[in-house]
Amino acid sequence: MSNKLTLSASDRIKSLLDDSSFVEVGALVTARTTDFNTKDFKTPADGVVTGYGTIDGRLVYVYSQDATVLGGAIGEMHAAKIAKIYDMALKMGAPVVGLVDCAGLRLQEATDSLNAFGSIYLKQSMASGVIPQITGVFGVCGGGAAIIPALSDITFMVREQAKLFVNSPNALDGNYKEKLDTAAADYQEANSALADEVLEDDVTLLGRIRQVIAMLPSNNEDDANYAECMDDLNREIPNLESLAGDARAVLTHIADNNVFIELKKEYAKDMVIGFIKLGGTTVGCVANQVSDGGDVLSTSGAYIAAEFVNFLDAFNIPVLTLTNVKGYKATISEEKGIAKAVAKLTYAFANATAPKVNLVMGDAFGSAYLAMNSKSIGADIEYAWNTAKIGTMDADQAVKIMYADELVKDGYDKDKVAAAKEAYTEQMASAVAAAKRGYVDDIIDGSATRKRLIAAFEMLYTKREDRPLKKHGAV
Repeated sequence: MSNKLTLSASDRIKSLLDDSSFVEVGALVTARTTDFNTKDFKTPADGVVTGYGTIDGRLVYVYSQDATVLGGAIGEMHAAKIAKIYDMALKMGAPVVGLVDCAGLRLQEATDSLNAFGSIYLKQSMASGVIPQITGVFGVCGGGAAIIPALSDITFMVREQAKLFVNSPNALDGNYKEKLDTAAADYQEANSALADEVLEDDVTLLGRIRQVIAMLPSNNEDDANYAECMDDLNREIPNLESLAGDARAVLTHIADNNVFIELKKEYAKDMVIGFIKLGGTTVGCVANQVSDGGDVLSTSGAYIAAEFVNFLDAFNIPVLTLTNVKGYKATISEEKGIAKAVAKLTYAFANATAPKVNLVMGDAFGSAYLAMNSKSIGADIEYAWNTAKIGTMDADQAVKIMYADELVKDGYDKDKVAAAKEAYTEQMASAVAAAKRGYVDDIIDGSATRKRLIAAFEMLYTKREDRPLKKHGAV
């Protein structure tokens, strides 16, 4: 049994919102109690507390499921209350936060309950890209309820109490809970792209939601959320180039007050995504993480990056990429899906009209580099550190291919190989060579990275870009 603090449905709302700001909607709603085996049950608020309040003074709509009422199972009136909150949020242009603790379908209500799930799915789908949707999972979220966090933009889970699954561990062939708890928060965080972060308890999770809300605009017509910057806009960061392999550290160093909120940290080790503030403005970050995942792009890394870029673009949040990649992860498993995943990443960057800045920190080779928000697929500004290398492939491989006959004839003379590699790097695979062709806008000193990025995004603040008329893309 966990000794961590677990809050009631109402207390979760009070902890999330500003003091005394919550206004409940639909407090007297109960189930109609005309269906199978429900006449003897009382369903106060029909198992979900709904309403609105503020986070740091900004309007937010919220629903919190009450597991003490039929396990928090979703029925007709329960869903109607959530749908009403979505209708209000869409009219007002404010985020929706769902605090989930749900046993799934309310079996006693049969098809009414089934239709109820569909009504929530519809509201979430209509709200996608219009208002931010954040879900916190505090208890059970199984079966059809698992679609709710999947339709949200960001999902958090409590480590020990939360269970997220479509099929329970015991329903999986050859498996049972004690063998592998596929519903556990730690499993979901590491093995699916569904959980963005696992927090230790209710209060910590609710605090994280407040942090994320502060980073986001209220709706897709708002400018990216801005807060007064208390950090030095011109702050220099000595020896930043030495951290080229650790994008997480670079993002933390350049961020206002060194605050980086990372998402999906445990899912794809080769990719880092999350939010920082630069000069007070929220920026979404996508970066290759060489120190943890190697210098290659994986299917899962491309997938979460593409999904995140689509989210950022929907709310016109500026995008910063830190590129350091030599190619693709090469395994039989990766080969099954890598091309499609990278295509989705390429499309996400190319399709995005939000301000886009790319910084090449280390290696940038081949089409893996192109997919990482390169100038050729639409980056507005591309910078490179003077240690960066940009080209079709690294010098070792290029020299072996281009000078194969000569090297064999000479018996692989080490001096000639070294000279050939040096010449190739300087003429065809350096940041300077790329800049001469206009593929890089400027080569910057690592210590000046923060102020140069702030200046770039400030210049791009009023960016407007028209695209060919179409219903939507199909990638």
